[in-house]
Amino acid sequence: MEVPRRPLAKKWYTCAEVAQMLGYGESKVRMLIIKGDLRSLKDGRSRRILPEWVDEYVAMRAREAAESVA
Repeated sequence: MEVPRRPLAKKWYTCAEVAQMLGYGESKVRMLIIKGDLRSLKDGRSRRILPEWVDEYVAMRAREAAESVA
């Protein structure tokens, strides 16, 4: 009996993928990484960003926006 295969969920994103998700340019995403606002890890010569790190960045920006209005 063959086990049905599910497609793998993405475990991490490239800078280009994160830029597209956030509506930013890739250079802005790289700058956020350099500034420490967006976490990433090095995989060979590439940078990778975990989905929860994207969520953390978005939550941080939402908090900052809420605080500036209050």
